[in-house]
Amino acid sequence: MKTDQLPISEYSEFNATYIKAAGNVEMIEELEICLHDFIRFVQNIPMDKFDYRYAEGKWTIKDIIQHIIDTERIFGYRALRISRNDKTPLSGFEENDYVDNTNANDRNIQDLLTELSAVRHSNLFLFKSFSEEQLKRIGTASNTSISVRAIGFIIIGHQKHHQKVFLERYL
Repeated sequence: MKTDQLPISEYSEFNATYIKAAGNVEMIEELEICLHDFIRFVQNIPMDKFDYRYAEGKWTIKDIIQHIIDTERIFGYRALRISRNDKTPLSGFEENDYVDNTNANDRNIQDLLTELSAVRHSNLFLFKSFSEEQLKRIGTASNTSISVRAIGFIIIGHQKHHQKVFLERYL
């Protein structure tokens, strides 16, 4: 399935930004391709940029990579719960609180990228395991309706959004 085949009724207006950022791609294929593109991209960033903040109070590149990891873990959990027909509304999360409570800036960049790869590969196996029926299931997360397949595209778009931020504000 490609992004342009995803009905807008399966995600919120807020998440439309990430769906659009994903591009018109096939979900499973792009989950793998964009991970490798991102790792290559980050490995070409000069070492002195990883702890750089373009303004006071803004996140570093390491903070953002940790944020991508944490967010993908949460999205994967949401996809699992919804795919299993769990009707429990899933709460949102405050991204700034998460970033404030990591030690991303004390970590080695390669360790962060390895962790991102592990999380993505875990989610790849998860999304590959879903039936068409499970991918179409809709649940509630952050007080809005969302489908399992929309979550897959959001994971892609969220990563691509932050890669664009790196280019525009950090490099």
